[in-house]
Amino acid sequence: MAQSLAHVALVVRDYDEALAFYVGKLGFSLVEDSYQPAQDKRWVVVAPPGAGPGATTLLLARAATPEQAAFIGNQAGGRVFLFLATDDFARDHAAMIAQGIAFVREPKVEPYGTVAVFADLYGNLWDLVQFADGG
Repeated sequence: MAQSLAHVALVVRDYDEALAFYVGKLGFSLVEDSYQPAQDKRWVVVAPPGAGPGATTLLLARAATPEQAAFIGNQAGGRVFLFLATDDFARDHAAMIAQGIAFVREPKVEPYGTVAVFADLYGNLWDLVQFADGG
């Protein structure tokens, strides 16, 4: 049996503001943006730069209820929630700083690699990480 994660859903307030951040600031690619009339929603999928076929993507899911909206920016209870791996930490860290991305923990070298924590437009915490073993 072969399984993999296809998408990770991220609850957002608004599709277009989320796209402005993920595509406009982080440089993600827009994989799909299609309207789903039966559910009156959009299917919005983005992928990190250089993601190949079959890579896990991010599904931007607009909150549909007040209960869902309450979790925007806090899907993991304040913990780092997503991990953006890079092949060049210094390049991507500098580019993100230039785009005004807020880092909440400065870069550190750990046994597993170089890492810094940034917040997305809603406050979700991400690791930007270059793994020491390339993985």
